[in-house]
Amino acid sequence: MQDVLVHHTVLLNEAVDALSVQSGGAYIDGTFGRGGHSRLILSRLGVDGALTVFDKDPLAIATAESLADARVHIRHEGFAHLADLPDACADGLLLDLGVSSPQIDDPQRGFSFRHDGPLDMRMDPTRGQSVAQWLETADIPTLTEVIRDYGEERFAQQIAKAIDRRRQERGPLRTTAELAEVVAGTVKTREPGKDPATRTFQAFRIFINAELEELQQALTASLRVLRPGGRLVVISFHSLEDRIVKQFIAKHTKEVIDRRAPVGAPSASEVLAFRALGRTMPSDAEVAVNPRSRSAVMRVAQRTTAPAPADVRDHASAKGRARKGAGR
Repeated sequence: MQDVLVHHTVLLNEAVDALSVQSGGAYIDGTFGRGGHSRLILSRLGVDGALTVFDKDPLAIATAESLADARVHIRHEGFAHLADLPDACADGLLLDLGVSSPQIDDPQRGFSFRHDGPLDMRMDPTRGQSVAQWLETADIPTLTEVIRDYGEERFAQQIAKAIDRRRQERGPLRTTAELAEVVAGTVKTREPGKDPATRTFQAFRIFINAELEELQQALTASLRVLRPGGRLVVISFHSLEDRIVKQFIAKHTKEVIDRRAPVGAPSASEVLAFRALGRTMPSDAEVAVNPRSRSAVMRVAQRTTAPAPADVRDHASAKGRARKGAGR
């Protein structure tokens, strides 16, 4: 299918402004998508600047390659692989989470209950297991857990049992319409304007792509790859993602005294990884143009000049060992 589907970049100027792009800096776009944020970053970089882009989607990678810009370094992999980058290599990191409009609007990708297509939902359809393949063998407790935890769906067990009955009576679920029909037949009440299948589709997509686990890995890697003064900018689209980002920033903006340091040691012994710079949401004007942006939340933090993250890990493990020893 030709990649002609429209994509509106959410919080485009706000996100790139938050990165505070410097002409000769090095930046990371962890979710290239169709390149909206990356193009604006490049427009603010000089000839000595650099931009590393990550994406799982082959179409996104093809778009990145079409830029033909020597400043762009392309990685066809998820942003969990930020951990593979060198220490203190970036002045800014942008993560625009979730699924893009071209992915949602392409029936062949299987992300949407609004379009009938193969029940796939993989960000990278060339790797891993599709939702349809996973549903062939997933048992009721596993289905219930995924739908409940990743979809925040109160009818999780009923939906899981309905999927199991459907498999036994008519065989495996293969298409998005089949899954949406099962959920609609089970969930009789829903918020006005919201399709009954919304939460289940979200749950299966997040699970099959390990989205929350990858987000946690990328945030942890940001402690190491960002230089002092570097910016972390994360745009999330639902409460599960935003909660992880919010808690991560909160955790690393607290001062932790290294108890191993000598009494009266200078304040440099305090570990302060980030300084929170606030939260932004789309304007009414942006939501009017792109209704899908209405749930977006952008959080920004700045890497401080505190000791290296290894000190944080060492302190945490030492603290854990002390607690374990005290409990014996």
